[in-house]
Amino acid sequence: MSARHRWPRPLAALSAAALASTLATSAAATPDRPEPEPPTFADASVHDPSLVQSGDEFWVFGSHLAAARTTDFMQWEKTADLVTPDNPLFEDVTTELAETFEWAESDTLWAADVIQIEDGRYYMYYNACRGDSPRSAMGVAVADDVDGPYEDLGVILKSGHREGEGPSEDGTPYDARVHPNVVDPDTFYDAEGDLWMVYGSYSGGIFILEMDEETGLPEPGQGYGTHLTGGNHSRIEGPNIMYDPDSGYYYMFLSFGGLAADGGYNMRVVRAAHPAGPYYDAEGNDMREVRSDPEQPIFDDASIEPFGTKLMGNHLFQREVGDPGTGPGTGYVSPGHNTSYRDPETGRMHLIFHSRFPGQGERHEIRVHEMYMNSGGWPVVAPYRYAGTAADHVLRPDLVGDYRFIDHSKDISADIIEAETVTLNRDGSVTGAAEGRWQLYNQNQARITVEDQTYEGVFTRQWEPTSQSWVMTFSVLSDAGVSLWGSQTEPMTDEAVVSAVVSDLSLGDTDGVVADLTLPTEGTHGATIEWTSSAPEVISADGQVTRPAADEDDAVVILSAEVTKGTVTERVTYTVTVSAEPEPGLVAEYDFDGDLAEAEGRVPAGEVTGNRLDNTGGSVSFAPGIDGEAVVLDGASGVRLPDGLIAGNEYSVSLWVRPERLTQYTTTFFGARDPNNWVSVVPQGHDGVGGNTMVWSGATTYYDGDAGSQLPVGEWSHLALTVSAGEITLYLDGQAVHEGTGFPDVFTTADGAFALGVNWWDAPFDGAMDELEVHTGALTPEEVAELATP
Repeated sequence: MSARHRWPRPLAALSAAALASTLATSAAATPDRPEPEPPTFADASVHDPSLVQSGDEFWVFGSHLAAARTTDFMQWEKTADLVTPDNPLFEDVTTELAETFEWAESDTLWAADVIQIEDGRYYMYYNACRGDSPRSAMGVAVADDVDGPYEDLGVILKSGHREGEGPSEDGTPYDARVHPNVVDPDTFYDAEGDLWMVYGSYSGGIFILEMDEETGLPEPGQGYGTHLTGGNHSRIEGPNIMYDPDSGYYYMFLSFGGLAADGGYNMRVVRAAHPAGPYYDAEGNDMREVRSDPEQPIFDDASIEPFGTKLMGNHLFQREVGDPGTGPGTGYVSPGHNTSYRDPETGRMHLIFHSRFPGQGERHEIRVHEMYMNSGGWPVVAPYRYAGTAADHVLRPDLVGDYRFIDHSKDISADIIEAETVTLNRDGSVTGAAEGRWQLYNQNQARITVEDQTYEGVFTRQWEPTSQSWVMTFSVLSDAGVSLWGSQTEPMTDEAVVSAVVSDLSLGDTDGVVADLTLPTEGTHGATIEWTSSAPEVISADGQVTRPAADEDDAVVILSAEVTKGTVTERVTYTVTVSAEPEPGLVAEYDFDGDLAEAEGRVPAGEVTGNRLDNTGGSVSFAPGIDGEAVVLDGASGVRLPDGLIAGNEYSVSLWVRPERLTQYTTTFFGARDPNNWVSVVPQGHDGVGGNTMVWSGATTYYDGDAGSQLPVGEWSHLALTVSAGEITLYLDGQAVHEGTGFPDVFTTADGAFALGVNWWDAPFDGAMDELEVHTGALTPEEVAELATP
């Protein structure tokens, strides 16, 4: 059976000796003991992961019938994805789970949970839900092997009953304020060897059921089970329970907020002496009483925000100019829906979850962080992902220095908390963004007191991904349930700081600028950067660009940056050419009449790709279309269009599409400056827009343009989008279905990548496309209506 489910009987309390024994040591850097080798990672995307062990492998199963496996929590291999007949976990899930899909009125499978129980077989608890209502069905399927195929045993719970459909599971009319949404199961063994399932999301809250180990089904007569927390549509979901024999507590992890990039998802933990509760947070609040205020609007976060012990939320250890490494830094957006693992032999604990990332929209991957119990018997989470090492026996002199500092607070917010700087001084004081005292005790235990709050946790050496180096970190937690993280930075002289900033400072390609520039004003270790411009009417000192008119010449501007740290100053200059505005007009027209050539040879022909934008090996065919022939994509191929089709923030795209099937996130027209800045026209959007067709952009500013409906399958539809300096209109069959402002400026270079049917991440388009046009400038509604006429 799964090693994560069997534990000895609990101890009465957490002793210092037991705590220390769970903290394995590893190779901390000393003169005679070098640092560990750099880790290597292989990432996979599984939303809402749930862990099960099978032999030497760890598997996670998640939403959309996705699965992945690993042996070391660092190298992940994805093994299944998407609710389609070819998903290897079932012979044909689309027919085998027909009863579930019929009740849920959706074929969207949410967070699955797999456990190996006493008979040696693997039981998958699956659930289907539309996502915009509590109408759900939960069932169970069984397999001899963890990777299936699974055989359905049927539906075990339903929610969202309507009038005339009979009573809910407890015999009363279904009430979404008090009855659960039957999703997000987590099945586990308690210390006595009894089987339980905790589940629930929003609606009436989180519930727990006693399970029959012989059948894998709920014990009869429980209804929905025992209520643990939530209600009145509180945004609390994704429960996971881990038993710790050293403390004798059951720890229930929960995700508060919304799962999307703008939802403020964050992970919290509460604990109880018994699986069925009652559960309490670090302040002693009884979680049974936590629910949204019924007098407030639905999904009222303010009512639940103060409760639960918060472990992690949106954050960014941002990389400043002059810091080692490349990129924007390391951090997470809406991390959540975790699973957990405690090694029964070593006591080492891991938190496994999915996360999105700053500036990358809804893209998500599995992440694993090590957890440690603090002196109060609460888990704290290491700031960086697990890299194969354990807690160190650290030395006090090694802890002195500057740290990037994150205060996770108790907020439920889409805001990303960026790191500030604190210093742990030799005299035990803390100065900088937080003021107080710090202490090291019991080999690696940390105590930090700031603003009259004492935080307990650990110091540990971790792999810092941006600098690609091992650094000292701390993770501490207060009795108020707030987590603080720190990541040590290397000391530098003022001269070294200025030199590093000047060497690292770059404006990228300054020949042919078409959009505002990002002019940083801060560098590493508190350096300042002050800008001046020789032509502020073209480029202002804060980087705003005003392009010359179409009948004017390109403009040449000298930008100067003065870098200062302490008494050290250095000046550097850049010559920037700003391109004049182009004349509005047709850039490219692809009619796909038997080939991928542009109709008039204005730009190169398209090229066939494999299942990703940069892959090869695909194939396309041609069939009758709207006008002549159309290109047919087989769900495994795409078309790479010429680079640089669009440059600037004034453009239009028009095309006809006929999807043969819809899959979430699949693109029709895709354009990107890089993997972090893109625009995609998506026939089936993410759950946050109910799966509707959308224009979707991932950039520093994230944007959803909901069409309000979904493209029909097997029929031709016309899609168009027009963009003008942040104003966007999405058209469906000639009618404006979305209008908005603040659309991100993605195409700020002249070498953007463009494609039809593929991007860098998602399932390719299955269907046909015809009559693609790309224009400079925003087309009028009348011009779009003309293009939408067959």
